[in-house]
Amino acid sequence: MTNEDYYNKYLDYLLFERKLSKNTILSYKDNLNRFEIFLNGKSIKDLKRGDIENYLKFNDQMAEKSRAHYLTVIKNFFAFLVLENLIAENPCETIESPKISKKLPNYLTEEEIDNLLNIPLNTPYDYRNKAMLELLYASGIRVSELINLKLNNIDLQEDFIRVEGKGSKERISPISDIAVKYLKIYINEYRNLLLKKKDSEYLFINNFGNKISRQGFFKNLKQIAKSKGIEKDISPHTLRHSYATHLLHHGADLRIIQELLGHSDISTTQIYTHLLNEQIKQEYEKHPRAKKEGNLK
Repeated sequence: MTNEDYYNKYLDYLLFERKLSKNTILSYKDNLNRFEIFLNGKSIKDLKRGDIENYLKFNDQMAEKSRAHYLTVIKNFFAFLVLENLIAENPCETIESPKISKKLPNYLTEEEIDNLLNIPLNTPYDYRNKAMLELLYASGIRVSELINLKLNNIDLQEDFIRVEGKGSKERISPISDIAVKYLKIYINEYRNLLLKKKDSEYLFINNFGNKISRQGFFKNLKQIAKSKGIEKDISPHTLRHSYATHLLHHGADLRIIQELLGHSDISTTQIYTHLLNEQIKQEYEKHPRAKKEGNLK
C-alpha cells in the first residue's frame, strides 16, 4: 500500500464510521498532507519513533497548542492503522504531547462593557451594531453563531434565541430585556433599510444587503472599542469571556454557565474559575498583611 492509501482509509473511517464533520476531516487531511511533505517519499510502514520526533522538531516554531494538535492527529492515525492490522506498531505511542500552558481569557470589566455598549445611535448601522453587541453580551454566543442567526431563531416574546453551535448542536439561550429592546428597534425600523430591497433570512445585514461577515463585525467592534478609548486587545470572543466571567462573579453555577456557553466538557468552562481565582489573589495582595515578611518595612 502507498502512503496515500493509508491516508484515504483513515479519512474514510473518520467520515463514515466516526461521522466527523467535513470541516474537521478537512483539518485532519491538511495535517496529514503536511506530514507527507515532511516524509519526502519515506513509507509509513517503515517509520520509527525517531521519525515522529523529527517531525515534531520540524514543527518546532509552531505554538505548543498547534504542535500538540498535530501530534494527536498523527497518533490517532497510527492507532487506526494498528487496529486495522495495516502496520505492526504505533511509532508515536510513547511520545508525550507538549505541555500547554493555560492562557487566561481576556475579558472586559463591567464598567468597560457599559462604556463599549454605550454607542451613539444615529444611523441604521449604529442600531444594528448596538443590537449585535447587546445580544452578544446578553447571551455569550460565539461570533459564528451570532452572524448565522436567522429571524426564525429569535423569540422576542419569550426573550430567547435558538442557537446552532459546534457539531450542529442546538441550544436555547435566554437574552436580556435590553437586548430584546434594541433587537426590536433594529428589526422593526432599520433592518429593511440595510436590506435595500433584497431578501434575506439572516438577522444581521451588512451595507450590501447581505449577511454580515465575521470580518465585518470584527472590524466594527475594533472601531467602536477604539472610539471608546478601550486599549485592551479586544475581539468578539472577548464579549463571550466577559459574559461568562460576570455571571461567575455574580454567583452563577458553573454547570449553568457550561450549558449557556454550549461547552461539551466542564473542563473548558473551568478556565473562568482560574480567572476568578487569579483576580481574587490580585485583590488580596493589596491587603497590608498579604505581603511577605521580607518585604515589610
